[in-house]
Amino acid sequence: MRGLVRKWALKNAVDHGGKALDGPVISGAIGEDPGLRHRLKELRAVVSEVVSEVNLLSLEEQRRMLMQMAPELLERRRVEEKALPPLPGAETGRVVTRLPPEPSGFMHMGHGMSGLLNYLYARMYEGKLWLRFEDTDPRKVSEEYYLSFKRGYRWLGIEWDYEKSNSDDMEIYYDKARELIRGGFAYTCACPVDEVRRRRRERAPCRHRGTTPDVVLDDWEGMVSGDFQEGQVTLRLKGNMESENTVMRDPTLFRVVRHPHPYAGEKYTAWPTYDFAAAVEDAICGVTHVLRSSEFALRDELQEYIRGLLHLENPVIIEYSRFNFKGTPLSKRRLRPLVEAGLVSGWDDPRMATIDGVERRGIVPEAIREFTVTQTGITQATRVYHWDLLFAVNRKILDPITRRYYFVPEPVPCVVADAPRVAATLRNHPDRDLGTRIIHTHGRFFLPREDVLRLTPGGMVRLKGLYNIRVEDVSDEMVKARFQGEQLLPDVPIVQWVTDRKLDAAVEVLEDLFLDDEFNKNSLRKVTGFAEEACSDIEVGAIVQLERFGFCRLDRREDGHPVFIFTHR
Repeated sequence: MRGLVRKWALKNAVDHGGKALDGPVISGAIGEDPGLRHRLKELRAVVSEVVSEVNLLSLEEQRRMLMQMAPELLERRRVEEKALPPLPGAETGRVVTRLPPEPSGFMHMGHGMSGLLNYLYARMYEGKLWLRFEDTDPRKVSEEYYLSFKRGYRWLGIEWDYEKSNSDDMEIYYDKARELIRGGFAYTCACPVDEVRRRRRERAPCRHRGTTPDVVLDDWEGMVSGDFQEGQVTLRLKGNMESENTVMRDPTLFRVVRHPHPYAGEKYTAWPTYDFAAAVEDAICGVTHVLRSSEFALRDELQEYIRGLLHLENPVIIEYSRFNFKGTPLSKRRLRPLVEAGLVSGWDDPRMATIDGVERRGIVPEAIREFTVTQTGITQATRVYHWDLLFAVNRKILDPITRRYYFVPEPVPCVVADAPRVAATLRNHPDRDLGTRIIHTHGRFFLPREDVLRLTPGGMVRLKGLYNIRVEDVSDEMVKARFQGEQLLPDVPIVQWVTDRKLDAAVEVLEDLFLDDEFNKNSLRKVTGFAEEACSDIEVGAIVQLERFGFCRLDRREDGHPVFIFTHR
């Protein structure tokens, strides 16, 4: 445990100017060895001690030790530094970025990748990062969604310097609204929703637009005091009804929402819209650079206009295309019906692109981080990313640290005549020192049906890591063979095996959730078989390689039998 903790302490220290923090080190250690979740008290004590030791070292000593222990972690840091283009107008020590999730659903890959860009840029310029929940629509937000984002960001290794919710600043918003009203820049509107939409479409001013500020202020105070019901009145900005940008046509700034908020309760009934709250918050939080997806592009003009009326500073806005993955939508609108209809097991279904889903599938946070920096970055070109690109990065990270085990899908019995009793010592990794395991054999095996179908009487095959056999008889139900020695022979096919001391096991294999914009009913299939006995020691949450099958994460045990989720080849 101590060596694992030291590695992640050094990584965290090198990433942050020589000073490691306990939290990210704990997350890194558990990410590599999920079994440590059951030893949290012991882990925290070791982390506290090791972090103190590491923080006494110079940054150069930390880099040198990390290069010796885990050069791949230092290399990923260099990839990040090299791949991120400079931010316009950025000054070292003055950059402030933000994570602005709306807690109206579970965190997904788009949130995570955007969050990584904001985090990495803040650290690149030795700046600060806000976690700020955009929670001013009480009907949408839920406490479980706040927690989803906090857990997801931490899992990705994102550390923030400040935290708040927009709902904390309601009194500030009210004061800013009064400032707009007194300046004649806002008015209260009692028009039905359909009429508002029609007039905006026709570029026709609202009949309430000329209401005097004194009357508007009285209406406003009534909204704040709870005198109005939902839909009776809104506060609208005097924008530009002739604008080609429809967002600027007298948008709503506040509306009445009579619904309890998970944190503010029923204290407030006049709630700001996204544009007003975001415009004010970016200014009062001192955000210098807004990095966000291009779906917000039309809103930039409105938010800058609001800040201009309130004499607030505008940040530099940098937009990039949305993160889209082939066959896996990120939109709650597309995914919620699948959850409600029971077509997926929940928001953490491994076919989903939620952070919980990809973690459950076996994608590690380091892979998402490297993929975000090297494959996406800041671009407005519309792209649909293929999962294979992320899998390639994930494979590179997993391969040197993942233990190997034997698994036989669709097993067929095999009896080997003249077979010696052998205590086979098998390496847990072909190249790294990850230990060994011993499997006792006595001539009775199970082979994968796929391999059995290729066998012919008289043909020779080698049982992987064991010895050679010559096939004497083969059918769908049984293979009979004879021992042919342990020497390695050229051009002899290798066959996977387990003995009769085995475990029932299953692997859930995943495909794209959608095909041609329709739900793929075949996106999940279960492969059953036998796993070697050593698989009983694998901790739930651990990622392993089932040899000649692929990387898999142990998801759970059913009646004591392991159920894996297939990650990728």
